[in-house]
Amino acid sequence: MYELIKGLPSTHGDDYPLNTTTLIRHAARTSPEQEIAYRTADGGWDRYTYRDAYERIVRSANVLRGLGVAPGDVVGVIDWNSRRFFELYWSIPGIAAVMLQMNLRLGQEDLGFVMRHSNTSWVLVDESLLSVAEGLAAENPDVRWIVMSDRPLSEIETTLPNPLHYEDLLAVANREIDWPMIEESSAYSACYTTGTTGRPKGVYYSHRGIYLHTLTMVAELGMSAHDSVLLLTPMFHGSCWGLPQAAVQARAKVVLPGRYAADNLGPIVDAMIAEGVTVGNGAPAIFGPMLDYIRTLEIRPDLSRARFLSGATEPPLSMMRGYAELTGADIIHAYGATETTPLVTVNRGIKPSLTDRPEEERWDRKRCQGVMVTGVDIRLVDAEDNDLPFDGAAQGELLLRGPWITSSYHSLNEPERFLDGYWRSGDVATIDEYGYVKVVDRIKDVIKSGGEWISSIDMENALTSHPRVREAAIIGVAHPKWQERPLALIVTTDGVEVPLAELHELLAPAFAKWQLPERALFLDSLDRTSVGKLDKKVMRAKFADTYGGA
Repeated sequence: MYELIKGLPSTHGDDYPLNTTTLIRHAARTSPEQEIAYRTADGGWDRYTYRDAYERIVRSANVLRGLGVAPGDVVGVIDWNSRRFFELYWSIPGIAAVMLQMNLRLGQEDLGFVMRHSNTSWVLVDESLLSVAEGLAAENPDVRWIVMSDRPLSEIETTLPNPLHYEDLLAVANREIDWPMIEESSAYSACYTTGTTGRPKGVYYSHRGIYLHTLTMVAELGMSAHDSVLLLTPMFHGSCWGLPQAAVQARAKVVLPGRYAADNLGPIVDAMIAEGVTVGNGAPAIFGPMLDYIRTLEIRPDLSRARFLSGATEPPLSMMRGYAELTGADIIHAYGATETTPLVTVNRGIKPSLTDRPEEERWDRKRCQGVMVTGVDIRLVDAEDNDLPFDGAAQGELLLRGPWITSSYHSLNEPERFLDGYWRSGDVATIDEYGYVKVVDRIKDVIKSGGEWISSIDMENALTSHPRVREAAIIGVAHPKWQERPLALIVTTDGVEVPLAELHELLAPAFAKWQLPERALFLDSLDRTSVGKLDKKVMRAKFADTYGGA
């Protein structure tokens, strides 16, 4: 840990807390006319303004107070990226309660655990998700429920015990509020991890942490009131990567897509074009199909002002180039986790000192997770926790510390996940002399063959550059001679196998011959976790005997 030294007292108002309420209140006062476009329950679109939203946020906060929600109480939300969820992002923490982001990708058992572990008292649920709530209600009898719908409660069938109706409550609520000044280290929201092993772990974000994270995100993405911000990443997990707060701090136009499916992104792309979106966030699993849809359009949209923040997995180079060539949009690779709020690194553009490098080298550098943002301290350590140099060659685990990085889990003692105040990411990476971070694998996924490491991430992205390879996963499976060997698991666009020799030829420029997979298996789909990441634990178990075992 670090030594804290007290210097000469300042004359600043250091006792004035950093609260999330400040962001929305300021935006409503200075840009009341700014638009918020949102998708309606019937799939159409409507809009209101910051002034309208703030009015509903005030009434929402008064509703919760009137129901007895007190500072420190936990209020859950089960919803899509809707205008009501957007309002609850401000009203719940505005009265010093904690907004529990209930991840719809978790199973019922894990969601029930999250509710009990967090001592949730109230849950607001969208009408379309009543079946999820009803499955949880029986095992959580002390939780009270509020249904969110444009339809009256009399027309809604549900087995929830004594539910209330959000719009009815808002209609009679006080339109004025005296917001409390909340001690800034208080939790504004709670998010639970979605790992493949063990129960979800609670990460409780502070008002101070998200406030500072917001300022950094706005600066890193160059956001302003001239932007139109599309919230693609689920608002029910990871605070939608902090983009709702950043959009409001910048007083930008906000676009809320509601419920959408990855296999039908046409309406979202159409709305993105119509609303002039310039900032968005999502994973390659979303941006890829969106690009496919754009290719079908007779008139290609001009997205030259667009900065799309891409996370979860490394975006394929072919996808980043596709957006640049077809629309002018910039796919910005970034890195983070639930435990990091999540912004840790951003790869926005090439540094001026590197613009004279060959084009291919500049494109390849965009595959990096980017440069660490100001405010986050990063260490790179070996297996014995010794610091490694930032030379672009040394590979070690990333350790992170900072004002929006978690330093513990809620009501859970896991000291092995921390070192001297740093959170252990579990990611193997390199950091070069220019500060660019490149994640090469998860510690649990790295392939060790004949005593040497093989990066599965780099190989997967090389394979997806093949025009007929839709998805690829590289896993390490036991080998009688080499300890482990890489195995390629591939989904093609047409369901037809690609010859192994052709895949080897594709990989040859970037990988040594001994690193190439000896076999490729072609599948209909790849196993994924609840948040859409490749579930290599399941894959390794399925295909453990491919090379004859150890």
